[in-house]
Amino acid sequence: MADTSDTRTPAQIEADIKRRREVLAETLDEIGVRVHPQTIIGDAKAKVVANVDHTIGRAYVQVNRVVSEVRARFVDEEGALRMERVVPVALVAVGVVGLLAMGSRRRKG
Repeated sequence: MADTSDTRTPAQIEADIKRRREVLAETLDEIGVRVHPQTIIGDAKAKVVANVDHTIGRAYVQVNRVVSEVRARFVDEEGALRMERVVPVALVAVGVVGLLAMGSRRRKG
């Protein structure tokens, strides 16, 4: 059989009850804040912003890597343009722009 004797004084028991009530009240306040609609909306917004920031950061790194790779193809170690690579790309770009310009003139006329 369990020992049910309590050696605490009534004042100690009252103090324990008071302390437990305060802890419970604090816990209930915290629960109330957590389930409040504004708190839930704020948490959801914070998660979305964190995900967007992470995605933008990854995209920035990827774009930076691509730019570095393209730059390495068209610029040598001293920073001078590699004309053997720049000239063909420039000619293709001029040709594409010329074809687009001629195509738009034909549609208008």
